[in-house]
Parts: sequence; C-alpha cells; structure tokens
Amino acid sequence: DESTRKKNIALLFDINKTNYGMENALRQLEQMQLQNGGWSWFSGGPDDRYITQYIVAGFGHLHHLNVLANEEATMEMLSKAIYYLDDRIREDYEKLLKSKSGADKDQLNYTAVHYLYTRSFFPKISLAQENKKIIEYYQSQSRSYWNTQGIYAQGMIALTMYRSGDKKTAEAIIRSLKENAIIDEELGMYWKSNRAGYFWYEAPIEIQALMIEAFHEIMKDSALVENMKLWLLKQKQTNYWKSTKATAEAVYALLLHGNDEFMSEPSITVSLGKTLVDLSDSPTESGTGYFKKSWNASDIISEMGHIKVSSMNSSRSVSWGSVYWQYFEQSDKITNAATSLSIQKKLFLLGNTESGPMMELVTASTELNPGDVITVRIELHTDRNMEYIHLKDMRAAGLEPLNVLSQYKWQDGLGYYEETEDAATNFFIDRLPKGTYIFEYPLRVQLKGDFSNGITTIQCMYAPEFSSHSEGVRVKVK
Repeated sequence: DESTRKKNIALLFDINKTNYGMENALRQLEQMQLQNGGWSWFSGGPDDRYITQYIVAGFGHLHHLNVLANEEATMEMLSKAIYYLDDRIREDYEKLLKSKSGADKDQLNYTAVHYLYTRSFFPKISLAQENKKIIEYYQSQSRSYWNTQGIYAQGMIALTMYRSGDKKTAEAIIRSLKENAIIDEELGMYWKSNRAGYFWYEAPIEIQALMIEAFHEIMKDSALVENMKLWLLKQKQTNYWKSTKATAEAVYALLLHGNDEFMSEPSITVSLGKTLVDLSDSPTESGTGYFKKSWNASDIISEMGHIKVSSMNSSRSVSWGSVYWQYFEQSDKITNAATSLSIQKKLFLLGNTESGPMMELVTASTELNPGDVITVRIELHTDRNMEYIHLKDMRAAGLEPLNVLSQYKWQDGLGYYEETEDAATNFFIDRLPKGTYIFEYPLRVQLKGDFSNGITTIQCMYAPEFSSHSEGVRVKVK
C-alpha cells in the first residue's frame, strides 16, 4: 500500500543498505547469466534475447548517468552479454541472406532496432570484424526505412544514428516526431499513436521515456522535454506507474533533464458539490504534499459526484488525485471476467475405483476429508499472441501443494516457470501464442473447515491493464 511504498523509499537514503543492495543484485545477475552470455526470463528457461537486451540497455542508462557500480566486474558481465547479442544479430543476417527475400528491401524489425540502440551505449566494447558489415547493413536499413516504423523504433533509430555520427538522419527523425506530436496545455506533449498493446514494444510509458531521451540528447530543447515530462507524470496519477519496467524507464527519463519546476508545492482547493475539502483537517505530507480524505457510505450524496479542483497560485506545478469507491467482497463470490483472456478454474477429487483412477468434479455438495488429493485444473484461452504473462492461482488455507519446488517446465510446446508460494501458485509465461492451454497441479487436503479457494488471475506483467480473472470457488472439508 501507499505507506509501505513510502517506507521503501526511505530505505534508498540509507547509503550502506543501497550499496549492499546493488552489490547483491549484481551478484544475482552474474549467477543467472547463462554460458552463452544471455539471460532467461526465469532460471531454468532458455536464453531470452529481449530480456538480455533490456538488461544491457538498463546498464547503458546507468553508464550514461555515470552511476554504474563496480564498473570493472560489471563490464566483464556486460561484454559477455553484448557478444551474445552480436552473435544473434549475425544469425539473423545469415538467415536473411539464405532466405533470398531481398536484403535491399525493408528488413527492419523491433528486435534489430532495439539491438542497435542497446549496442550504442557501449561503443568501446569491440565488435568482431565479421559483425561490422552487419551493423552497417542494419544502420543503412535504418536510414532508408525509418519512416515506415512506429514512433518507438523511430526514437531508437534517431539515438543510434546520432551516436554513430549520422546527425542528419537523427535530426530528420526528430523533426518528423515533433511534427506528429500533440501538445496540450494540461497533458503536455505526447503522440496519439502511443497506445498500449500486448508486446514489449507497445508500452506507452517506456515509449514516452525514450522520446524524452531522444529529444534531450539530439535537440536539447528544454521546453519540449518539460512538456513530455508533464505527460509522463500525468500517467503516474495517484500511486505508481503500472510496472517496475515502466517505472525504471520513467525515472531514467526524468533524471536525464533535471528541473525544479515540478518541485514547487501548489496551493489547491477541492470541492465535491457543495462540500469543500478543508485541507487544515487533512494535513499534507512534507515533501510530497500528499493528503487523503475519507467518507463513510452514509455521508455520501449524489451531488458530491460534481468534483472541482482549483489552483490558488500561478506556478507551473503538477498535481493529481483521484476519487474512488472502495468495498470488500468474499473472493469466492467474485464472478468470471470476460476479456480477450479467459480463465476457468475447476477442482477435481482424485479417487480409485475398480476400473482405475477417477476424477470427480468438486462442487458445493462434494464431501472432502483430510488426506484427500485434489487436482487443480486451469483452462486458459487467449484470442491473440501475448508475451510475459503472470498467472496466479490462489488456494484455500486448508489445502497444501504437493509440488513444493519451483522450476521451469515445458508442456505442449509451452515453456513456463512454476513457483509455489504459501497462499498461491504462480506461472510465469514468456511467450503465449493464441490458443487454449491447460495447467494442472495437485493439492492435499490438510484441515477441516469451510474455506474460500480464491480466484485465478492473469496479467501481462509489463502491461498490467491487460488482465482477467476466474470466478471464486468455495471448499468444504468435513
């Protein structure tokens, strides 16, 4: 919650704890790096090219800000990762030549563009002679076909060209991006085409952060950068950007160009119909200006839906807030959510008969006893390809998992990492093609009682707005 996040922020000011955390994170990354130099999304899985490029680009951001910790050991690890990426782009090029699809045609893709952007942070790491012509090929493709790409790819191409010395192409791309941008007094500068999607390159916060990086580094236009920062901050709203990935990219963009315009504290009044919120009764928090006001259901009337916020000073400061209705419901009474992702969860009681093992669907009338074994069956359907999915299945307090070891698994051509926790089992899926999938795992009944077995939720980890959940289930043990 909000108070916990504030306590975690305070920990960042403990220098010793921060240094220990950085060293520990570096050790973990070194241990998780595969023999070929790449990283997988989760331990035990295959090397993941995008995850590797994302990690290297993240270190590139730290290197650009001159805050790279333990640089000698870090650069050794990064060199292995960059050589791995060099090998992958060479394989792409060789496949392209063998396919005879026309190397002179538009062969750009987001993976190649992101590789060039990532590689541009580390020009001092040597490039093998056979890879130089490949880099030149994709740079030539970028010069010729940048205008056929989306704004995210265009921003990365502009930075890549600028850092390689081609300022003419970089400035042409930035001019085009500026001409297609929308500038609004309230929302700042943004792009209409910057919409959320299911893939890593369809992430509005990350795209806006990269636009800030490009305009700051190439145009050095403070006014435009501040307008873009305004849109970025507006997306944060009351609590946080939607994922750790988005937050990291946003913070990097904000650190690139410091300005104290957003640090001034505004004086505001809030009215809900005829009800004026008296800030003297709700003291603001030092530094953030945060305050919270709550009403009981009996105090709320319909006219309070007319909300007005007024600023009492003329400083160019940013404020945001929200009004929400909060209520609680038993998890087993939650109904199924209908989205492009659909989940059905069923419990089956395992038993033995004369004709062999059988599975009986657990219903409200099913009698369960301690020692019984239950199979959880989750049916997942998606009508489109998706990436980096988190499936979380909650379970009743009286049930215990038989699979206690977390590990990477393969099933019907689908690779995923299964993690067992005290109250739930998590499935992390890096690639989820269109189709229907079945997940099963066993539980043992341990305690008597009437339990809520919770719901199953699914969410794109880096685009959390794409989510769904199953209906709730109740379990009775005699």
